[in-house]
Amino acid sequence: MANDGVALVVVDAANVVGSRPDGWWRDRAGAARRLLVQLTTVGQQLEQPSEVVVVLEGAARAAVTDAADADFGGLRVVAADGSGDDAIVDVVAAAVGADPHRAITVVTADRGLRDRVEALGATTVGPRWLLDRIEP
Repeated sequence: MANDGVALVVVDAANVVGSRPDGWWRDRAGAARRLLVQLTTVGQQLEQPSEVVVVLEGAARAAVTDAADADFGGLRVVAADGSGDDAIVDVVAAAVGADPHRAITVVTADRGLRDRVEALGATTVGPRWLLDRIEP
């Protein structure tokens, strides 16, 4: 199934949240929820129409279970059952399988994850790329 020029941006939420020393470790779910709220407008800041998938792992998954009625503006949120990195690779692999020509960008600074998704054909950018688009 072709995506008609809609790119895919996959966000390693733990890596993006962890890139800012703002006390996120005291409330991982709250930090993830703040990121999700910030990401609701990211589509307006990107160079092309994009589907945004945010992967949450561990305690950060409570950001969506504690706020089940929250609207995160069309973001697709994946609450990883285990490893967030494995869930990100699964999202990328499924997208490549559905449309091998789709532009896929993964937001992470994790070198091991970068290697895994680049092997599938995705490009990678660091957290600053995303933060520059969502922070005032």
